[in-house]
Amino acid sequence: MTTLVSGISDLQGLWRRSLIAWPGRGSDRTTTVRWLQGPRAYIDLRQPMPQPDFSHVRSLNDLTLEDCAWLARQEAFAGHLSFDGVYFEWHRAIDFQPRAARPDVGSLRWDGNVLVETGREGDYVEHWHRDPALPTTPANVVDLQAYRGSPKKTLLRVGPNFMFARDRAIHLEAGYGSLVEYVAVAPDVASARELVDCEISFGEVRQEGLRITASTLPYRVGDLLEFE
Repeated sequence: MTTLVSGISDLQGLWRRSLIAWPGRGSDRTTTVRWLQGPRAYIDLRQPMPQPDFSHVRSLNDLTLEDCAWLARQEAFAGHLSFDGVYFEWHRAIDFQPRAARPDVGSLRWDGNVLVETGREGDYVEHWHRDPALPTTPANVVDLQAYRGSPKKTLLRVGPNFMFARDRAIHLEAGYGSLVEYVAVAPDVASARELVDCEISFGEVRQEGLRITASTLPYRVGDLLEFE
């Protein structure tokens, strides 16, 4: 039996995706996806699997062109979720990929314990799962933008997990549909590094601090989140 999701309050917590399918165009069951939803704010990180070996990378300046090309395949975004009574819309304030022309809008329904998302603007279906054992409180979001003109920064905590989003310093000029295309035409490795320098990290709230366990920037994994 299926039932519609009645509001954003039903969605608070950490979600993992088991499937995205495009009717007539295939499906993906391997990408690792983390969607952390607060009372309104959310942050989402999607990473292709398997990942390359990034053990040689200790900072942004260690990334090679090949590294940047792989990192550009990731998807990640942060913003707030709205609901008009029929459709949910994920408004994106920070986006790892170039801004899409169409809004991110879909319907949500329960199919047993599976949350099924169906796109309105795009032809897709996603299956989401929330761990019922994980607490969904406390939940709060903090805007960490330090001064006018600096990259946007957002920290979201829900229960024992957090996600952090920092926008890139440069603006992506229009002209390409994906970050992979931008990196492919970058004039040098320094420019490619600037293109992928957008951090969206996931981690756990521990006694010693906020420990990062996954990130768009591989050298951040294992670090404690610190604020400038």
